[in-house]
Amino acid sequence: MRLFGVIGKPVMHSLSPTMMNAAFQAQGVDAVYLPFQVEPGDLVDALRGLRAIGAVGINVTIPHKLGVYDWVEARTEEAEMARAVNVVRFTPTGAVGHNTDVSGWWASVAPFLGEGSLKAAILGAGGSVQAILTALAKERPGSEVSVCCRRPEQAEALAQLYGEWLSVRHVAWPDRHEAIARADLVVQCTPIGMWPRVEESPVESPECFQPHQVVQDIVYRPLHTLFLRQAQARGAKVADGASMLIWQGVKAYEWWLDREAPVDVMQRAVYEALEREEANGHG
Repeated sequence: MRLFGVIGKPVMHSLSPTMMNAAFQAQGVDAVYLPFQVEPGDLVDALRGLRAIGAVGINVTIPHKLGVYDWVEARTEEAEMARAVNVVRFTPTGAVGHNTDVSGWWASVAPFLGEGSLKAAILGAGGSVQAILTALAKERPGSEVSVCCRRPEQAEALAQLYGEWLSVRHVAWPDRHEAIARADLVVQCTPIGMWPRVEESPVESPECFQPHQVVQDIVYRPLHTLFLRQAQARGAKVADGASMLIWQGVKAYEWWLDREAPVDVMQRAVYEALEREEANGHG
């Protein structure tokens, strides 16, 4: 039996084991996927231990994506551009780091988007934003991106990293509504609205949303955030955060196993789990 897993802290709430084990079962793959809670100071020991016992691959979540980026022997182009690793494959010649947040995020929004460069507004400047900017750099070079955050130095650092492909500018947090109103694509990357503070939204004036827009919240607990409900009420097309989780998992599964993933099975596993949580008042 082949071993896969996810490392992070916290990690026991992760839906990746539910999603991946459903995929293995559906395709008759003799494998198991487990969560491993790892303290930052124990990261290298954990990685060495997983390699020593023959693990095939792991996903990496908060707070280890940068630490694993530094630890692996080789990195893919996506990992290099995103400056982070969210998936590792252990091989006889060394550990390879990849970033499926990049292609996974793109797969979650691409069906809603037209051709050509975009005007995008991103709320927040945390780790997930680098994966999104990497995807835009690869798929929509020349796009204009407004990064709405409280610390201008964060946006300025992103502008330095991605200025070769994108026009990235800082927008002060109080001016975020104007940036949203000008955008084709709006992505919410802050924890605002996450369970249990489900009646909060980073948008105070929903009139900034427009019917032609694609709006995504990468928060998926709850699945239907107030932010998404505000955008949908204004006629925008919306994409939930679970879609990014699922598609990065699909891309990881295919990278590890070199076979097509059972996307429908993985989607059903995640959405059914989230619906059960919501029904029980936990998400």
